[in-house]
Amino acid sequence: MYFIYDLAVHLSALGLKILALFRPKIQRFVTGRKDLWAALDAFLEPGRPRIWMHTASLGEFEQGLPVLEQLGETFPEHQLLVTFFSPSGYEVKKGRLPGVGVFYLPLDTRCNARRFVQAVSPEIALFVKYEVWPNFFRALEKNGTPILMFSALFRPGQAYFQPYGGFLRRTLKKATRIYVQDPASLALLEGIDYGNGALAGDTRLDRVAAIAAAGEPLEFMERFKGQRTCLVAGSTWPEDEAAIVPFLRENLPKEVCVVIAPHQVDEASVTALCNRLGPGTLRYSQFREAEADRATFLVADTIGLLTRIYRYADLAYVGGGFRTGLHNTLEPAVFGIPVMIGPHYDRFREARDLVAAGGILSVNGPAAFAKQASRLLADPDTRERIGQINTSYVEKNRGASVQILNGIRKLL
Repeated sequence: MYFIYDLAVHLSALGLKILALFRPKIQRFVTGRKDLWAALDAFLEPGRPRIWMHTASLGEFEQGLPVLEQLGETFPEHQLLVTFFSPSGYEVKKGRLPGVGVFYLPLDTRCNARRFVQAVSPEIALFVKYEVWPNFFRALEKNGTPILMFSALFRPGQAYFQPYGGFLRRTLKKATRIYVQDPASLALLEGIDYGNGALAGDTRLDRVAAIAAAGEPLEFMERFKGQRTCLVAGSTWPEDEAAIVPFLRENLPKEVCVVIAPHQVDEASVTALCNRLGPGTLRYSQFREAEADRATFLVADTIGLLTRIYRYADLAYVGGGFRTGLHNTLEPAVFGIPVMIGPHYDRFREARDLVAAGGILSVNGPAAFAKQASRLLADPDTRERIGQINTSYVEKNRGASVQILNGIRKLL
């Protein structure tokens, strides 16, 4: 089975090289890996022990960051490496983590996995949430490296739990320890006779709590918001924008300002969004202080500021719920404000919990968004009451990072 899998990865690599000729993101995915081995050799210091953490993209990195920060404090003698699968994580974090090596994950071929593991020889390998790579897991097992997964979230429909999923199931079982987010995930692991699972919760709660506690101001947001009520729509896709822009253009109260941070920040996507919003729209990349308080809409055409922008929100909308996957609702929820989302959120435990509790409101289109936004923007008491539900949820469920760090200590 490994031969078939390895062949499939090689064929995928060839296909990606062809697609890279037409798609800039895939081009970055391919070309970004060309200098990987030289960069890795330059970073590694002979004789120093190492800890390796792998995350798929920026969202999973934020999930792993509370653990990474504690590792740096607890094991200062170790070199820390972080790898990304996606350009959206690597390009934002490369060179911005002092003392931490940031690299692309090589494609999961047998040769790449063996070469990477032999070069790094980590004392422990950490994988955040969903990341399971058969050749890397096998190479780590042969190297005697413990594999620890955390903030894992499993669903019955995943291949690990299907009759046809034997190969991936065996790969998953190579993990030395798996810390899961919820009891349902733990039960699924027990159902395939994996006995080293543990319930720890979601490290994103620790991350958003730390961001809220840091209280780092953003001068451009201070200027833009002023004394106005602020709605922040984060990580939006065109489908989200189709649901929210009609209200913003036609029925937004005069004393309200809006920040939209689209998921896609390429020039074409940002220009199209600005055109939909119309007059009174200012782009972050063209921010002028003199125009800030006269603009109604601010389009955050950048990556990496959204978590801090949410601090200025009185009401938030989180994108992805009309598309393939809801983005992080905990980032605004921690600031004690109501959060709105699209209709598809069943795969996200915190969204299910907070919709049931009343802290998150799901809308299925423009009319529903307009109804909820109008009500909440006009009623600060209701916003405070709903926001408190979200604050309480974060406080009640934080603390996963401490348990995971204790588990790492036992394996090192």
